[in-house]
Amino acid sequence: MTENATAPRPVIVAGVDGSPTSREALRWAAEEARLRAATLRVVCGWEWSSPFNLIGPALEYAAPDADTPSMEELTRARAEELIGETLGEEPGVPVEVRVVQGPAPRVLVDASEGATLLVVGTRGHSGIKGAVLGSVSRHVTQHARCNVVVVRDSRDLAAGE
Repeated sequence: MTENATAPRPVIVAGVDGSPTSREALRWAAEEARLRAATLRVVCGWEWSSPFNLIGPALEYAAPDADTPSMEELTRARAEELIGETLGEEPGVPVEVRVVQGPAPRVLVDASEGATLLVVGTRGHSGIKGAVLGSVSRHVTQHARCNVVVVRDSRDLAAGE
């Protein structure tokens, strides 16, 4: 059997929120995309009410006018900045950015449809640090439509946690 030259590239999805562990997950996903000759799809969800928006703490956001960027535009700009800071200007793989309004668990599960792999970091705020997954990573490991890798903070690993 011969490989179809026009077959689509596999897709590896990385969920990011700006935290140190999401940056580590982004680096891990980029390297895996390079090894698999895949496209890296960076996904971030945003909500009006979330205290964990990628652009920072929940914002008081006035009605937009012609000169005011939308929350989606602000989030996309921050995501692109985060990618540049984390992977450099030439990440070595094709990168797509998807910014979706909605809660992170749902956005990431939806993004897993048709993907080869979903990569997320874990904050582990809900219990003993390092012993449990965060609520988002726990949700995606249970509901994603592809394999999931959860990347821990290397500082926790170095400390033996």
